[in-house]
Amino acid sequence: MNPETIKANCLLLLTAAIWGSAFVAQRVGMDHVGPFTFNGVRFALGSLSLLPLMAFNHLRRKGRQTDPPAAGAGTLLSGGIIAGLALYFGASLQQVGLVYTTAGKAGFITGLYVVIVPIMGLIWRQRPDLGTWIGAVLAAWGLYLLSITQGISIAFGDFLVLIGAFFWAAHVHILARFSPRVDAVQLAFCQFVACSLISLITAAATETIALEGLRLAAVPIFYGGVGSVGVAYTLQVVAQQKAHPTHAAIILSLEAAFAALAGWMILGETLSLRGLTGCALMLGGMLLSQFQIRLGFFAGAARRP
Repeated sequence: MNPETIKANCLLLLTAAIWGSAFVAQRVGMDHVGPFTFNGVRFALGSLSLLPLMAFNHLRRKGRQTDPPAAGAGTLLSGGIIAGLALYFGASLQQVGLVYTTAGKAGFITGLYVVIVPIMGLIWRQRPDLGTWIGAVLAAWGLYLLSITQGISIAFGDFLVLIGAFFWAAHVHILARFSPRVDAVQLAFCQFVACSLISLITAAATETIALEGLRLAAVPIFYGGVGSVGVAYTLQVVAQQKAHPTHAAIILSLEAAFAALAGWMILGETLSLRGLTGCALMLGGMLLSQFQIRLGFFAGAARRP
């Protein structure tokens, strides 16, 4: 493995760590503000944090006299709105779910989107291979151990995060459709703005937005917006220029493990042996599903901020 590849893999590992620990920031932030307010402000910060990267890409293209993918502003706008809607539902369900579940469990359940993506591709007549199906079975078994109680019911928070995982998977498919036709960073900026606006409108209708609450939640919001969205997305873009796609997908799947680790170290969250076994099975299913499926979907995806 050459030094550039090692460096890229290290950047991806840092990205997974930032994303995983962001689950703690999201949970702590809601001690002071509502989930829609939190998302609205953090995605606004995230979109602003992409402006330097957009300016850098513009200057780089100008210096090389190269053009972004050929597509009109209408395609960029429509793609940003559609992706922003999927992002809004995924992030909102995750954020509300975190009120009722732990950061570690939310990280593992959200990570199921990497298994859901190829299965959802059946709608477009894409054919998942054996590795995907085995991974899905392991992940479902792990989810049962982690979240299903003896009364054969799933905890409310876990259920919301699980539904959110389907929106994260849909988000990946949407990006796969639009990102080859427009500038990827501009598309990310548009989707973050759309998600922020919809979240703030929802917050205005359902929550009380207080400056004191925003002040008390400033650090988690800043980390969730600038760190998880802006910095981590930039690191992903830079790293995936040199990283092998399979390696990238596997390393980024470790986000779930980092979420559980951060929840334990910062919030004192613990899991029973049954829960830990479920997490191990889910992580195994996520990793196994990456080895054989086509990974082009994940190269242009801005995750799960």
